[in-house]
Amino acid sequence: MIQIRPATLEDIPEITSLFRDTITHINKKHYSENQIIAWASGADDTEEWEKRIKKLYFIVAEIETNVVGFAYLKNGNYLDGLFVHKDYQRQGIGSKLLRIIESQVMMNDFEVLKSDVSKTALPFFDNKYFEVLKKQKKTVKGVGFENYLVEKQF
Repeated sequence: MIQIRPATLEDIPEITSLFRDTITHINKKHYSENQIIAWASGADDTEEWEKRIKKLYFIVAEIETNVVGFAYLKNGNYLDGLFVHKDYQRQGIGSKLLRIIESQVMMNDFEVLKSDVSKTALPFFDNKYFEVLKKQKKTVKGVGFENYLVEKQF
């Protein structure tokens, strides 16, 4: 049974661990070792995670008492992150998080949800009726990445 609730500061250790593990295990199919190291190092910035939880619409998915996924929304209609635990992929957790995020966007009277998504996540978003606006280059800690700007209209 997947429960969704607002994230708390106490969740940061589980969130950052999940973030790092998902990138190093799931995203390694599509990105180089240097890209994975740079991207996963975002887990170390505890202050940034605190800011996200305090200021953004940030939700976690739990099974029993384990955090198995999270998602957060910036500026009312920009999905800034959606991650599912490496051991809980393809169990509907990402879909459930996304549905709640989409509801939040619509309740805020936005007509579009945008996100920058990885090569790994693109099929998931494609499956959820997101349209690719453009392929783009992004830099994280001096390392270049390819990702996609996607949007879904309501």
